[in-house]
Amino acid sequence: MKISKINTKKLIDQATILSKALPFMQRYSSKNITVKFGGAVLGEKNLSSSFAKDIVLLKQVGINPVVVHGGGPKIKKMLDKLKVKTNFVNGLRVTNKETMEIVEMVLSGSINKEIVMEINKEGGRAIGLSGKDAFLAETSKIKISKDNANKIKSRDLGFVGQPKKINEDLLNWFLKSHFIPVISPIGFDQNYDTFNINADTMSGSVASSISSERLILLTDVDGVIDKNGNLLTEVSINEAKKLIKNGIISEGMIPKVETCINAVKNGVKAAVILNGKLSHAILLEIFTERGVGTLITK
Repeated sequence: MKISKINTKKLIDQATILSKALPFMQRYSSKNITVKFGGAVLGEKNLSSSFAKDIVLLKQVGINPVVVHGGGPKIKKMLDKLKVKTNFVNGLRVTNKETMEIVEMVLSGSINKEIVMEINKEGGRAIGLSGKDAFLAETSKIKISKDNANKIKSRDLGFVGQPKKINEDLLNWFLKSHFIPVISPIGFDQNYDTFNINADTMSGSVASSISSERLILLTDVDGVIDKNGNLLTEVSINEAKKLIKNGIISEGMIPKVETCINAVKNGVKAAVILNGKLSHAILLEIFTERGVGTLITK
């Protein structure tokens, strides 16, 4: 016979936490949540495990998560290893046929399966997909009309695209099941060629297609910072546009905020940018009153 001493204080603390989170669980019950797991926070074992636990818990309490991931740093590492040179235009990687094969290998063949296994290890039932599976993400080629960095009027980026149509029937089937879709940002065009898609853009399109209650962009910064260095906890679409115009939102934060704006305009209730390096960032955002990032709403 085993006799264990009950830690009453610990049980009380756990019950208190649960009671505080319960209203938020009820608020998001049966709702869709799209989470973009950024390349900047991929590969760190503790963060990946924390992320996986959060995703599994969401599913267990009746919330429907969809994961879209990036992988820029790992793609760069593989390209360097294979001595394939690439460059960027307006933040997008110029992608020829050879580069596209490597990008797909890293995103769909390596990173995607790592995330799937992390979720499954924590008790979830994740399924790895790319935009090519079941015609999930029909893509249109991106055309750059002006390249300011190189003072060129136009530039062909090769196999770089943006989602034109998302197969929402497929995603809704997953959301009604016990499975958790994990999507790599790879798409196809009308000629069935493979295209590289920016992960932020992909997550925004996915979130809009299934009318997500939240689009959560996990990155390596706390959110949108004002001119005094303070975190802005909530901004409207109009306020966000003014911050971009005034230069408060700049550089790499611009496409993330624009993704959030477009998503909210197209059926997502609200979008949030937060630091994925914070342990259990997703739970802190959803199950607390104020959240931990920058919320963008109408």
